[in-house]
Amino acid sequence: MIVRILHEGQYDISGQTLDQVNRLDATLLEHLRASDQAGFDQTLAQLLATVRKEGKRLSDHELRESHLILPAADFTLDEAKGLFHP
Repeated sequence: MIVRILHEGQYDISGQTLDQVNRLDATLLEHLRASDQAGFDQTLAQLLATVRKEGKRLSDHELRESHLILPAADFTLDEAKGLFHP
């Protein structure tokens, strides 16, 4: 599965890594609902680190359709609230 991190690039991740990403995404949503800035920041950092560590980075010249798009590392809780209505 191809995952894009905005402003960074694309990664090819395994199904096992996708399971980890989905769990972290659910936790991120919980922090969003609770307006927990610290938890949101920590979980987002962990989510992006998981994709970077476990995924294979694709060349910038190799553009493929992304199945999942993750925000950039500096994405804020307020920006997330503006996009999502949990």
